[in-house]
Amino acid sequence: MGPSGRGERYQIKSVPRPIWTGTISFGLVAIPVKVYPAIESHRPAFHEVESGTGRRIRYKRVAEGSGREVPWEKIERGFEVGKGRFVPLSKEEIAAAEPKGMRTIDVEQFVSLDEIDPVSWDQTYYIAPDGTAGEKSYALFREALKRSGRVAIGRFVMRTKERVVCLRPFQDIVALQTMFFPDEVRDAHALPDLPKSRAGASRGRELTLALQIIDSLTEKWDPSRYQDTFRARVMKLVEEKSKTGEIAVEPQAAKGGEVVDLLAALKASLAKEKGDRKGDEHAAALPARRGKPRASSSARASARRQSSR
Repeated sequence: MGPSGRGERYQIKSVPRPIWTGTISFGLVAIPVKVYPAIESHRPAFHEVESGTGRRIRYKRVAEGSGREVPWEKIERGFEVGKGRFVPLSKEEIAAAEPKGMRTIDVEQFVSLDEIDPVSWDQTYYIAPDGTAGEKSYALFREALKRSGRVAIGRFVMRTKERVVCLRPFQDIVALQTMFFPDEVRDAHALPDLPKSRAGASRGRELTLALQIIDSLTEKWDPSRYQDTFRARVMKLVEEKSKTGEIAVEPQAAKGGEVVDLLAALKASLAKEKGDRKGDEHAAALPARRGKPRASSSARASARRQSSR
């Protein structure tokens, strides 16, 4: 959880397991691979409990109208065709409609990564070779992607759903990025609150100040500087309350929604950023001193005169 180690005993470390095995079809080459989840969520998991007793709340699967609890083996899926009207489908019927090609990632084309907007990204997975027999072809595919500067686009079926995927080199492996279909991405121009006109959006002084702020905050990307502070605070609360039974919660001040002058706000932002930068540079330029600060030469001479009297 961090250098302090606070809350680490509440986390459960899991060993990743493959969620899919199959082959990458690359021309006439078949690469046996395993697909692993790339993301491990560390968000605090809360459960519903009864106030005062702390007893866990459980839910039952109850059929409407009868009030009877229904066991899993009696539950099937239904598609709603009207209000309160469902067409039930058995597992066998759904399986018959599932897309074929369950164990192949078919590469259909190669494109430049900058042609794909991040709004299309869904989930990230890591791909590893499945056994030593596939290591050579896997390494060849990964190196070819690196040298070409392109990514592979294809389709595969995972959990009964056909998905469009992007295969790209990532560090020393190949990453798989599932993507949304085009009709799943909403049209941004359909939003009801879009500005009616672009008039005044790029006025000279305001735009110049905004660009200066961007320049002053431009740095090399360092993901390690962004930590989940909410999780850290929750873990601290859990640890304190598990020991004492009570915690003091400070009320948060409400944030106002006042309208500010845009030009004044830009100037203040730029001035603050320049001040912060100068402060950091001054602190970095100060020499590191150990022990007591050394007196100046004039102070030392005055001390010698006093002692000789």
